[in-house]
Amino acid sequence: MPTVELRPNESQEKLLSRFRKKVAKSGVLSAVRRKRWHVSKSELRRIQRKKSIRRKKRISRSKRQKSAA
Repeated sequence: MPTVELRPNESQEKLLSRFRKKVAKSGVLSAVRRKRWHVSKSELRRIQRKKSIRRKKRISRSKRQKSAA
């Protein structure tokens, strides 16, 4: 669990924003969301395959746009 300490003359808003950044970088929330429901291994593989396909399409689209420019 990420922790932050209040620095001298630091506002509560600044402290909270530093904490949020640490939580986001550590991946705590994404892990909790992932584990919220049980997902079978086959379902997980299917989801990862779909993400991979989307990522490859996005990369190829951006390469085509760069070469056309």
